[in-house]
Amino acid sequence: QVQLVESGGGLVEAGGSLRLSCAASGRTLSVAWFRQAPGKEREFVATIAWGGGSTIYADSVKGRFTISRDNAKNTVYLQMNSLKPEDTAVYYCNAGSKGVVAGRYWGQGTQVTVSS
Repeated sequence: QVQLVESGGGLVEAGGSLRLSCAASGRTLSVAWFRQAPGKEREFVATIAWGGGSTIYADSVKGRFTISRDNAKNTVYLQMNSLKPEDTAVYYCNAGSKGVVAGRYWGQGTQVTVSS
């Protein structure tokens, strides 16, 4: 069983930065971030493999977001720079993902709001 706890969300102005954290209990392999904006479906943001050498990003965040992990701390990070109002969403951590397809374990989500 895997439990995921996200943190780091908040309110930021456009152009600003936030770093999200996903702390996991239990073994995780690939970990991904997804997000869901009001009235929209949940969408893939980024994923990282266990070794950290393989990452995939959604086109909408390439060059602005960076996913990384510290396996010693069992924590995955999402550094978000140059934030835009359209990045506003609840961000969810997901474990067991395969590529852009979500795995079975989800965190509770953390709200990110970007003001214009």
